[in-house]
Amino acid sequence: MPVRIGRHEIGDGLPVYVIAEIGLNHNGDVELAKRLIDVAAAAGAQAVKFQKRTPELATPEHMKDVPRETPWGTMSYLEYRHRVEFGRDEYLEVARHADLAGLDWFASPWDEPSVDFLDELDVVAYKVASASVTDLPLLRRIAATGRPVILSTGMSTLAEIDEAVVTLRRAGAGDLVIMHATSSYPMPPEEANLRTIDTLRGRYEGVPIGYSGHERGLQISIAAVALGAVAVERHITLDRTMWGSDHSASLEPQGLEHLVRDIRILEQAMGDGVKRVFPGELAPKAKLRRVLVQ
Repeated sequence: MPVRIGRHEIGDGLPVYVIAEIGLNHNGDVELAKRLIDVAAAAGAQAVKFQKRTPELATPEHMKDVPRETPWGTMSYLEYRHRVEFGRDEYLEVARHADLAGLDWFASPWDEPSVDFLDELDVVAYKVASASVTDLPLLRRIAATGRPVILSTGMSTLAEIDEAVVTLRRAGAGDLVIMHATSSYPMPPEEANLRTIDTLRGRYEGVPIGYSGHERGLQISIAAVALGAVAVERHITLDRTMWGSDHSASLEPQGLEHLVRDIRILEQAMGDGVKRVFPGELAPKAKLRRVLVQ
């Protein structure tokens, strides 16, 4: 069954829903975030996605005091997390910019207060990050909002995904989309395991299955669409050499533009599976076929 997120329906036979994952690639800079939104809109994506954390809760205890070299000097990992986190005013600004660009916007909450924060901003959906698949209290809080949920499945077993899906449904989640993912950054091709798309489709009947990729290049994401992915998510950046943990596994503006272009071409090329003689074949047929069937 199709799922509605924001302005779009997601499902078999519908245009692939392309999500440009900004994540933390804005490096705490609202103007950079707006430029990335513009990149997504110009490329023809349908949505942009961010990440929302309450740093004291979402940062593992053993990481909080670890020194981190940053463009703003050496600071603790917890201080760095605060430095790149957007607050309400920043999110209102990027939300306005995304809306004016014609894009849906939403985020992955990494803790329960972040769910409430995003709910107050009226996000069109929640994205469950792969790291949060086993955080059942977080899933229940997300489900309680009744909004659509996009569930990533990286670093997860089928049993863990089953439990996450059951938890979301029992807690009253709205529509659900499941994304096949492998949480390697960047992901080597041999870890893509794209046939899992079909495994998930068979296991969660009626749930749209998409693909969230962290590979270099476009080939694997295009292949995911050919294998039936109805949504594709990729990180984006202005420049893969920029400072930050996700830039190197992200698409630059031209890469995102080419990804959307190639997905739309592939959608046309997939056809309906009915073998027929197309109009463009008639002239070659008349010219080249020696024996014609009456």
